[in-house]
Amino acid sequence: MKDKIKTFLDSDLLEKYLLDATTETETLQVERYIAIHPEVRKAYNELQDNLEEFAKSYAVKAPEGLKEQILQKIKAQNSSKRKFMSYAIAASFVAFLFAGATYFFYNQNVNLQEENTVVTNQIKLLEEDMKQRLEDVRNQFIVLNNPQTRKYTVMGNRKAKNLKAVAYVNPVKKLSYINVQNLPELEEGQCFQMWAEVNGQMLDLGVIKEVNDNDNLLEMPYAKNGVGYITIEKEGGNETPTVDNIVANIAY
Repeated sequence: MKDKIKTFLDSDLLEKYLLDATTETETLQVERYIAIHPEVRKAYNELQDNLEEFAKSYAVKAPEGLKEQILQKIKAQNSSKRKFMSYAIAASFVAFLFAGATYFFYNQNVNLQEENTVVTNQIKLLEEDMKQRLEDVRNQFIVLNNPQTRKYTVMGNRKAKNLKAVAYVNPVKKLSYINVQNLPELEEGQCFQMWAEVNGQMLDLGVIKEVNDNDNLLEMPYAKNGVGYITIEKEGGNETPTVDNIVANIAY
């Protein structure tokens, strides 16, 4: 054991340990030897005292005012650090505001684009609807005022004796309209529905909800030797005409 301690003391591990130059493994070994072996602990204390004496003997007196200079530098550094932190916080805050504003305006821009698309589509639909309405008004004017327009009076049968309508057909412009001038009252849950037979196909022209004026005609598909029908159907209309409930025929 003594040879082991002597070998340890002859090495420079204690000196390296005092100078903080040992590895992690060497540090553990030195601290274990100091704790276990009195001889090593004594040598360590002596080396520590000698190191302190050596440091004192070569110590140089600090210049006058050095302490104050060091303290001022420390204060200046702390002040700079505080300023830097203030600037950093301010910059971070500005960056956060900028990011928030950017995100806000981006969302606003997206919403505006979406709203713009909706408005544009609505305008297009209104323009198309307006064009269609103008076209209908133009066609109605032609039908009502053109001398080539043929006029047919339509009367209801025994199931709708008071039904009266006028059909207008212009073979030149190929336009057909009907104006229902009078409708008899129906039982609850029933309605009048308009149909047109064109090229062997029966077309639904919709439910006749009220008596029309001359400036609000119901358009019929034009066809040479076409036939129109008015039927009584269940409320809301039917997909196919009920033949037994035909109350008026319109041949044009």
